[in-house]
Amino acid sequence: MAHSPAPAVVVVPVKAFGQAKARLAAALPPEGRAELARTMAEVVLDAAAPLGVVVACDDEDVAAWAPGTDLNGALRAAVDRSRDAGIARVVIAHADLPFASGLARLADAGPDEVLAVADRHGRGTNVMSLPTDAGMELCFGPGSLAAHRAAAQAAGLRFVEVDEPALAWDVDEPADLDPPAALGPRSAITTA
Repeated sequence: MAHSPAPAVVVVPVKAFGQAKARLAAALPPEGRAELARTMAEVVLDAAAPLGVVVACDDEDVAAWAPGTDLNGALRAAVDRSRDAGIARVVIAHADLPFASGLARLADAGPDEVLAVADRHGRGTNVMSLPTDAGMELCFGPGSLAAHRAAAQAAGLRFVEVDEPALAWDVDEPADLDPPAALGPRSAITTA
C-alpha cells in the first residue's frame, strides 16, 4: 500500500534570541530585544497550528561550526529534510511577524504553485509556501520577493502573491513597533 505524503509543515527560521533584532537597539535594550524576539516567535509558532513546526536556526555559532549554513542554507536543509520525511509542502514563515495567524491556509496550493506574502514594502518575502520537491532556489534577504519570483519561474512553478496585511507586518526597525490599530492587539510587540 502506497503511503501518501503528509500535507505540510511550517518552517520558522529563528536566530538566537540574544542576537535578534539588532536594528532595534535605539529603541530597546538587549534584554528587551531578546524578549520581543521570543514573544514574536511564539506568536508565529502558535499560528502554525494545526500543522507541525520545524525551527531552522541560522545562529552564528552554528554557522561557524557548519560553514555554508546561512539563512538560506538552513532553510534549504529544513526543506530537504521535510521532503525526505514525506512532507509534500513547507510554509516558511519568519519569526518576526507579531500578527501572524492561520499559516496553515497557505499550505493549500497546487503542486506547481509557490505562494508568497510580501512584506508591507513589497520587497521582502515574509511567508512563502512551496512544494518540498520543487528544487527552487531560496533567496531570503534584501529584495527577496523579486528573487523568489524569478527562482519560481526558473523552476517552472507558478508564483502567486497573497495579500495578507497581518503577515506583511514584520518588525525590523524602531518604527515597526508602532503598527496601525487595524492589524489587531499589539500584545506581541508591547515593550516595557
